[in-house]
Amino acid sequence: MRFRKYLGSLPFYRGALALAVPVMLQALLQNLVSLIDNFMVAGLGDIKMSGVNVLNQVLFVFFVALMTLAGAGAMFMSQFNGAKDAAGMRQVFRFKILGGLALAGIVTALSLTIPGEIIGLLLNTNSEREAISAQAEAYLSIIVWTFVPMVISMMIGSSFREIGKVRPPLVISVAATLVNTFFNWVLIYGNLGAPRLEVRGAAIATVIARLAEMIAFIVYAKRTNPEFWVPMREFLSVNFRLFFTMLRKSSALFAGEMSWVLTETVMNAVYNGRGGSEIVSGMAAGWAIANLFFLVFNGIHTSIGVTVGGTLGQNDLVRAQDEARWLRTGSVGVGVAVSLLEAASVAIIPLVFGNLSPESRAITRNMILVISCYMPAWTYLNSQFATARAGGDAKFGLWVDVSVNLTMFLPGIFLLAALTDFGPIAMFAIVKLTDVVKIAVADWQLKTGRWIRNIAQEHAQEVTPA
Repeated sequence: MRFRKYLGSLPFYRGALALAVPVMLQALLQNLVSLIDNFMVAGLGDIKMSGVNVLNQVLFVFFVALMTLAGAGAMFMSQFNGAKDAAGMRQVFRFKILGGLALAGIVTALSLTIPGEIIGLLLNTNSEREAISAQAEAYLSIIVWTFVPMVISMMIGSSFREIGKVRPPLVISVAATLVNTFFNWVLIYGNLGAPRLEVRGAAIATVIARLAEMIAFIVYAKRTNPEFWVPMREFLSVNFRLFFTMLRKSSALFAGEMSWVLTETVMNAVYNGRGGSEIVSGMAAGWAIANLFFLVFNGIHTSIGVTVGGTLGQNDLVRAQDEARWLRTGSVGVGVAVSLLEAASVAIIPLVFGNLSPESRAITRNMILVISCYMPAWTYLNSQFATARAGGDAKFGLWVDVSVNLTMFLPGIFLLAALTDFGPIAMFAIVKLTDVVKIAVADWQLKTGRWIRNIAQEHAQEVTPA
């Protein structure tokens, strides 16, 4: 009987899945684009695949920064939606777009002025550093033009999901996936009479797909006029008091997420110094497959954010606690199922990455097996983060990510690098044991109850009609 408080009813889980599944399908399609990109570029060999993927490690920092900004807005958007506060929702949308464009401007400037220095940091002492760097810079010189379209698409799509409209972003992602795949096929290898552009072709295909995706999102939003949508002529009508409240909360989220992504980046740089292009390409191929299964994280965050955030916005705090607990329990079951599927996915490695060297494929296989072992823990950890964000606990990441990353994760990486000759897979498997500590710290933070807040009600007086 005591265990039953951790399990919701079947109708409750069906409702959560109705929110999560379209989001997971969208993430699946987005990650299939990455897998297709990797599959096509892998046909060019280890060096060229390494160039594309070492640059993608750099872009990962930008992507996580955007996701963090969207997550900060989601804390407010879901609760304002639950409170039926359209003016508040429009202020959140302004915040997300303006903040995202500011980030895109910074990253674009850095990419255009010091590309070699940025890429060199990740390649570390890799034995094929110069050849890989040349390919990465060629890719970056074109892919930089996707940053602004990515911001606009991400912020519109995330806003639709935060108000429970999860199908439109899915449909648009299907279209963008097809566009990207077609132009990859045409431009990488020079099909249909097009020039063979190889790495540059992959970048151009991505630019075309991102532009098409952005246009589709804008057209759909203008036609349907969702509650959060702001016409261009009213876009600068910002409520600065609420804007800076969201900025303050996002700064705490940003610190937590950046501590995570920067430690992951440092970890990749250490790995890259353990060999040549086989390390970079093998690890990249492993992540390309693993990302297909990381789609569950998107579903967990959306289902908890919309369900729990909406309940908090309605000021039913007790019900919100129950729903969050039920969804965290469900996340473990999902993690176990995904873990088994991911372990079985090693069978596709020879089919998808047959053009990579045997050494690269061995690294890919072992990476997938290690990640599959961690999936139940990671789905639960993501559900803990999603619970905290649903209630606007922006400092949660400071306690969980920053504390563990700085005191255990980073020292562990450097000690393993200095004192052992372990390869990248063994190092990864060992340092990721620190995630068990994160789960314990996160559980302690949730028990404080700091996340159980109706932030829509708290900030209702700060929102002016717009």
